[in-house]
Amino acid sequence: MTDAAQGPLSDLKVVEMGTLIAGPFCGQILGDFGADVVKVEDPKTGDPMRQWGRSLPQGLSPWWPVIGRNKKSVCLDLRTPEGRELAGELIAGADILIENFRPGAMEKWGMDYAALSARNPRLIMARISGFGQTGPYAQRAGYGLIGEAMGGLRHVTGEPDRPPARAGISIGDSLTAMHAFMGITMALHARTRTGRGQVIDAALYESVLAVMENLVTEYDLTGYVRERSGSILPGIAPSNVYPCQGEEMILIGGNGDNVFGRLCEVMGQPDLARDPRFVDHAARGTHQTELDGIVAAWTRTFTLADLLTLLEEKGIPSGRVFRAPDMLEDPQYKAREAIIETEHPVFGMIKMQNAFPRLSETPGKVRWPGPTLGQHTDAVLGALPGVDAKRLAALRAKGVIA
Repeated sequence: MTDAAQGPLSDLKVVEMGTLIAGPFCGQILGDFGADVVKVEDPKTGDPMRQWGRSLPQGLSPWWPVIGRNKKSVCLDLRTPEGRELAGELIAGADILIENFRPGAMEKWGMDYAALSARNPRLIMARISGFGQTGPYAQRAGYGLIGEAMGGLRHVTGEPDRPPARAGISIGDSLTAMHAFMGITMALHARTRTGRGQVIDAALYESVLAVMENLVTEYDLTGYVRERSGSILPGIAPSNVYPCQGEEMILIGGNGDNVFGRLCEVMGQPDLARDPRFVDHAARGTHQTELDGIVAAWTRTFTLADLLTLLEEKGIPSGRVFRAPDMLEDPQYKAREAIIETEHPVFGMIKMQNAFPRLSETPGKVRWPGPTLGQHTDAVLGALPGVDAKRLAALRAKGVIA
């Protein structure tokens, strides 16, 4: 078996430019699977993710150790000619460049793809933005929430009698990062045939649109506009969150005919499976509210633990609503090492999610948490031609590097 520490992408050099989540999460995935990721940050502030968080234990963000993991931090002021020159040197030796500035910023700096690829024809450039590099909205500022709304996700999320809700995480940014990563892997494959790199244009709203199932097609064919439906999918029953004793809740997916029959047996109400209201998928969907009420009346007579055991024995899909404490105690999480520990220079040993998906021969790995600002500036830039300690000192004195 190949050394897991190497990873399947260990022969790739990546320059990550940009901030917040979409671009950096793409870089995180590449780093998780072994790529040498050099993150270029502003010398004064670095990535704002270094300051983000509901709480800041010991004055540091809990976000940064995760999204900055497996990366090298190099501080360069791209507003200066010297900073752009050094960035160009880094990119000239890279396989992949990730940027998520507003469209036009790279061109303004003389770092458009035509210029960069003239020096490095094999360069793959992943460009992440709110609306893409073209079209009438290209120049607009595009945060994740705007992409989620334009892509259709916000309208269908939440309770029907309330305004659209958010998912609780920055899902639009993460989806775009993953689409950019998909584009990078496809461009790498194409490069083996052509010898040339290309541009990946990943837009927030399109990345959300890509996962919206049949939303557009259903409207096109039937005129139906999908609306918010809370914790259910209309017409899919029983498939919901149900109450248990106390304030605990259980998820049950019993909408298939065979599974529903087993659920009725467990409930001690086998005749429900033959009831005309619930006899098949369509009937159960029509009488969804009534059926959910029957199931809920039964589930609230159990503790969550007892009900999970009972339903598991009968092969009925069910589960708890997991929170972070549940994840840390769950045997499935532990058996698969879905959460790992890594050593942080200030926090000590910290827990975070592992690298996914799992590869049998060349798995990903969390090698180190997010680095301190500029931790690798001298080592990375000092390896460039013509950059010695004297030049580094001069650049640092001018504020070009830190």
